[in-house]
Amino acid sequence: MKSKIGTFFTSAIASAIIIAGTCQTANASVLLKDWANAGESGFGQIAMAKNDDNSSREFSFDEFQDLGFDSGVNFFGQTYNSYYINNNGNVTFDSPLSSFTPNAFPQTNVPMIAPFWGDVDTRCDECGNVYLGSPDENTLVVTWDSVGKFASNAEQTNSFQLVLIDRTDTGAGNFDVEFRYDNIEWISGEASDGIPAQAGYDAGDGVNFFTVPGSRTASVANLDTAPSNTGTNGLWRFAIRDGELPGSTPDNPLLPTIDPNNPSDYNFEFEVIDPDEFIFIDPLVAIGYDYIVNSGPNLAAVILPAGFDDNLFDLWLWDELLMDWFDAGIELTGGVEYVFDSPVNRFRVLGIDVATMLDPNDFTAFVTGLRFDSVGTINMNQNAVVFDTDDDDIVPASAPGTAILVFGMLAFLFIRKRKYA
Repeated sequence: MKSKIGTFFTSAIASAIIIAGTCQTANASVLLKDWANAGESGFGQIAMAKNDDNSSREFSFDEFQDLGFDSGVNFFGQTYNSYYINNNGNVTFDSPLSSFTPNAFPQTNVPMIAPFWGDVDTRCDECGNVYLGSPDENTLVVTWDSVGKFASNAEQTNSFQLVLIDRTDTGAGNFDVEFRYDNIEWISGEASDGIPAQAGYDAGDGVNFFTVPGSRTASVANLDTAPSNTGTNGLWRFAIRDGELPGSTPDNPLLPTIDPNNPSDYNFEFEVIDPDEFIFIDPLVAIGYDYIVNSGPNLAAVILPAGFDDNLFDLWLWDELLMDWFDAGIELTGGVEYVFDSPVNRFRVLGIDVATMLDPNDFTAFVTGLRFDSVGTINMNQNAVVFDTDDDDIVPASAPGTAILVFGMLAFLFIRKRKYA
């Protein structure tokens, strides 16, 4: 029962979803709305009556005529054909969820996808509703429209969406997830002991999870305006393939958070739970890259993509005394694992031919597999080394640590890799 006394918060080329330099303005809504048959609200049907901490009935994926998801969704190896919409900003499988204070991921109970898990209250007259709709045969949209917070408080409201997109064209049970945010004004209800909302998804197995930047901190209020992994403020997108998180395979790499003011800088933060596993990261391509660990375990091995030019790359290392890069005189072969003589906290790769430099707006990308020397939380950058065609000069990547200044006021993305037998 709620207390009324609590205080007030990989070696392959893969597709990417980042377009450098694109940025949605704060005033442009990214919410999907007003599709055919969306009703007076523009968001579809009301999913449940106004309430506090309640849930919808169980919905099956075939509720809407001709909707996709014929094979359900494969979420961390479990196939689900139905779901519950919970008033408190999330969708769960297996059973509904009434919890109003977001427990930190990972959890060991209900598998969920949560665009904004917080203490939503829609009982007041001024509070909005929760809607369910289907713009097309492959898409489900759950909208929390102008919802208030506990207790029956509509002085501040939030509007956000969860979008599930059927991707059985890539494999049975595959799907995409989108989180869309508009005017996030409150972060915690009065009975949550000041713990802010959480966004992400969780397998409910205590191992597999993903947390969006800012979750459970005051920065969650910036989800509608802060940089995302799509380059569009307020829009996050994730691909769930074969039930796995992004980063598990080169075909579905982990995507960085991009500062639109520095689009060649790519920041990643993720959890390493098995040093024998490779984690695949995927920014856009220039003529080379700096890989810099800002904090956490060091780099033990790397696999660069095959198929670029002569398939050979030049390895540069960092001289701590001179505080500069030097040519290590070592060639790395695309598609072949290279193990460092001793773990390093940064290295540079050059050798992508200028004549074949990929268009930064091309969706194809330079997928790199990295292995680390121990377990722990990694915060790292992969910064592009860019060739300036006007001056016939090479422009170095941003100096180590620059992205920490850029993203210093943000909470970073955390990802838990699945441990294989």
